[in-house]
Amino acid sequence: MARELKIVMLVDGSATLRYYYGILLKRLAFNVMVAASAEEALEIIKDAAPSLVLIDSVLLQTGGPDFITRMKSRIPSDPVPVIVLADHGDTAKRKAFLGMGCADFLVKQGEPGRLYRSIEAALEPKPREHIRLNMPLKITLGDGTSKGGAERTEYVTTISEGGLYVRTLYPRPKNASTPVKLFLKHHTIRATTSVLYSQPLKGGVFCEPGMGMKFVEISQEDRAFMRRFIKEQLTSDLVIG
Repeated sequence: MARELKIVMLVDGSATLRYYYGILLKRLAFNVMVAASAEEALEIIKDAAPSLVLIDSVLLQTGGPDFITRMKSRIPSDPVPVIVLADHGDTAKRKAFLGMGCADFLVKQGEPGRLYRSIEAALEPKPREHIRLNMPLKITLGDGTSKGGAERTEYVTTISEGGLYVRTLYPRPKNASTPVKLFLKHHTIRATTSVLYSQPLKGGVFCEPGMGMKFVEISQEDRAFMRRFIKEQLTSDLVIG
């Protein structure tokens, strides 16, 4: 369901990485603020408090607990989670940063899904597990049987590894089992879904009628293809040489 957009502050000395994460975070449906140093971040925080801070491990290492303490003093009403980004994985550093009170320790330019889950876990009481990608895709609903419903072509507006949202004037009842064929590039995803909720003609999560559906049966191959497709849509034009 729709949620308020959260503000993520990205703190990194590299303009290239600020661009990479700035675009990626926006595609993951977060508002973004950027800073090139811990001091600049603290100045920005005076006027606009972020929901979460993503900070380069070197910048945090030089300031250590002092940065976290000063940040807390400027946002006393609500603690702001801090996630550390490092060039390489390091068990000792991870332990040290978590010991400072950081929410997580991640390797830079790792899996977008890992970053998404980490931010969700730090911010949301009911964190989402899968990235939601907004884009129009053709889908066939039903298989022509009484149980699966009449076969018809509709359009998906949002997909994830866990399910999708279908724009339609004819939503099926809640919990209805519906076979689907989703067309991604030259690959066809075949799955069985269950209807979670439907939206009327006026209003709705995406201001259009339709229904949210979860996958209940899908092959590992198709799920893996969908995961790769979503990652490609998020990062294919953000590769840093």
